[in-house]
Amino acid sequence: MISFKQLPLEAKAAVAAGVVFFSMTLSRSYLAEKLDLGMRRWLLRLQMALFANALMLIGSLHVWRSTVTTFSRSSTASSFYFMPWKIAVFMFLALAHSSFFTMLFLVAEEPYFFSLAAYTCLGAYIILIFFLFTLGSVEQAYKFLAGRGAKAGAGHKNRTAMKPVLAVMLTVVLTVVGLLNASQPPAVNSVEIPVHKLPSTMNNLKVVLLSDIHLGPTVGKTKLAMIVRMVKALKPDITVIVGDLTDSEAEILRPAVEPLGELNSPLGTYFVTGNHEYYTSDVSNWFKLLKSFNIQPLHNENVKIVSPKSTDDWFCLAGVDDIEANVLRYSGHGMDLKKALRDCSGEHAIVLLAHQPVAAKWALQERPDINLILSGHTHGGQIFPLNAGAYFLNPFFVGLYKVGQNTFVYVSPGTVYFGIPMRLGSRAEITQIILRSP
Repeated sequence: MISFKQLPLEAKAAVAAGVVFFSMTLSRSYLAEKLDLGMRRWLLRLQMALFANALMLIGSLHVWRSTVTTFSRSSTASSFYFMPWKIAVFMFLALAHSSFFTMLFLVAEEPYFFSLAAYTCLGAYIILIFFLFTLGSVEQAYKFLAGRGAKAGAGHKNRTAMKPVLAVMLTVVLTVVGLLNASQPPAVNSVEIPVHKLPSTMNNLKVVLLSDIHLGPTVGKTKLAMIVRMVKALKPDITVIVGDLTDSEAEILRPAVEPLGELNSPLGTYFVTGNHEYYTSDVSNWFKLLKSFNIQPLHNENVKIVSPKSTDDWFCLAGVDDIEANVLRYSGHGMDLKKALRDCSGEHAIVLLAHQPVAAKWALQERPDINLILSGHTHGGQIFPLNAGAYFLNPFFVGLYKVGQNTFVYVSPGTVYFGIPMRLGSRAEITQIILRSP
């Protein structure tokens, strides 16, 4: 029987990831109600960081073997540049692995340079792994098609050496492009949506949709202030924030979130939780802080949005807690559509705020009379090659969807980004929604 010591490093990393995942499941299932919020917050973040790092170790071993070990067996190893290259690859991998721990130690009003560098390396790491795998698969397919009996000569060695070189070059180019894209202000995307049963006096009502701002290690007060200025310039009637505003505790990020106090939409500013709010284990304090800025959290509840032209005309704006609260067994929280839509009859238009597209799908299965659902969460995949995964994992990916005769779902690609300060194959946006009366 093979002992743990005899296992290859990749297998040991997989076992470690499995152990951490089991501990996460255990703490969510049996310890959630026994631990105080502060301890649960640290335990959850530490477990997630360790789990991610254990999985990344498998990829890091492959990166090291492809970009360093491959050349150590050739004449390149005697070159003056080989040692600096080894150090650069090691530092790159170390920074990528450290990114998840910045959530524990390096969150402030403005991002630290170390956090930005670490998450940039994480983004580049994901791209590099993809190209190494893709080029390796192409190489194996070529070998198969060329015939198993072909002898490996100098040409084979050159192709093996070219694979990591090409992968690194593509990674560098795409990383620079991704950083430049993410550094730009979010695009303002104007969308007209017909809303069944919307009163004629509320025709052309303007709603600004924000989502996935992710205040934390790489997003701070400066970016949020820019977003608030852009929103104010649009002069919306209503502003809604559909989750993932933050990645840390309210006390730490209080100075960073202050620009939200400048939002002054005449019919109100509203907020619903995303999965990352529950990862902070500080939702109650976030609710208190947002209320101090006149932002109303919709905690499985609704409000009547009354027409400025007629008090008899209104529609129901409802919000549900994110479904991650159910998974984490977060006390007093969890998606409760029945409670959220209490007193929202089919006689009036219903607009629902739900962070995840999966929640939007569930909501429509239970209440098909909902007219419009506003969501976020997917980031449009944020960076290549994660776009494909986000597309297949969500029933609605990004943009406007029509469901049935009188229902629409709009999924924001996010107003900033999560962690990795890059955008590839997606664009951050502030969505200006014009509600049309039929």
